[in-house]
Amino acid sequence: MAAVEVLLAVLMLVIIVVSLLSNALVLICFLYNPQIRKQVPCVFTLNLTFCNLLLTVSNMPLTLVGLVNEGQPGSDAFCQLVGFSETFLTTNSMLSMAALSIDRWIAVVFPLRYHSRIRHRDAALVLGYTWIHSMSFSMAAACLSWVGYRPLYASCTLSDVTDNSQTPFVVFTVVFHSLTFLLSFLVLCVTYLKVLKVARFHCRRIDVITMQTLVLLVDIHPSVRERCLEEQKRRRQRATRKISTFIGTFMVCFAPYVITRIVELFPSVPIDHRWGLVSKCLAYSKAACDPFVYSLLRNQYKKTCGDIINRLLKPSSMNTSGPGHHDNHETRGRNNTVQTAAD
Repeated sequence: MAAVEVLLAVLMLVIIVVSLLSNALVLICFLYNPQIRKQVPCVFTLNLTFCNLLLTVSNMPLTLVGLVNEGQPGSDAFCQLVGFSETFLTTNSMLSMAALSIDRWIAVVFPLRYHSRIRHRDAALVLGYTWIHSMSFSMAAACLSWVGYRPLYASCTLSDVTDNSQTPFVVFTVVFHSLTFLLSFLVLCVTYLKVLKVARFHCRRIDVITMQTLVLLVDIHPSVRERCLEEQKRRRQRATRKISTFIGTFMVCFAPYVITRIVELFPSVPIDHRWGLVSKCLAYSKAACDPFVYSLLRNQYKKTCGDIINRLLKPSSMNTSGPGHHDNHETRGRNNTVQTAAD
């Protein structure tokens, strides 16, 4: 293996570890906090997390094996099964991101009608469409024998194995990526840009009220006035940063791989195998980014993670506290009981 392949193998291993741990943490938070389970978007977040986890434990290690061994991992039938799962899971995850963006758009643009428009039943219907959409393209590719090992990506994925149906395969590939990647990208852009527009409008209203208050409070300290102005600036930047993260990670991770798949359809255009591996690593890295983009950086998940850590550390801290601490705890308990009775 050359130095580039070694670096890519290390990068792939890091992606697998980070994706496995972060997505598992999202599931733990989901099981631990009932408030998270009550929210409608958790249906899409849970589906996205499961897709990322399955992709991490099934396809990523086999791609790593194909990269290290420079050959197909397993038999042709096994490779077709792996390629089918990759097509299904990747498509499902893209559509889940689009569903999350639609949910955020309705929640921000129509806040008063959100709970009447979006319920768990409606989320289940949207989720059912994502599964039907993903299963249809995956089954079609498997039935037409358009799944196999591609050395360019060192993985089992969409491929015209027979080389006898180039035109139908080209049409299928273009339609598939148009209705998955391109459709999801357009939905993300339209919905999140509308969300950003509403967020900026509310920020301007808050800024006007804040400035009017600062004008009335003539005796306000300059440091307080400066903090208020800084908070205005952070508020305006926060919405833009979040929207840029949602759309930017989607494009950075998926666009190089999808563009490479389209360019690959033209035999006259050479593609370096190292670029194919890099684009594949970028596509896999989305599974490691999603837990942070959609879940773990939110305050509710941060608080849940803190509660879980405190609960895990509490028994150990009590065991190492010693008998003196235990006696003090009992004394405080008796005093509290006496005080309660006196009240």
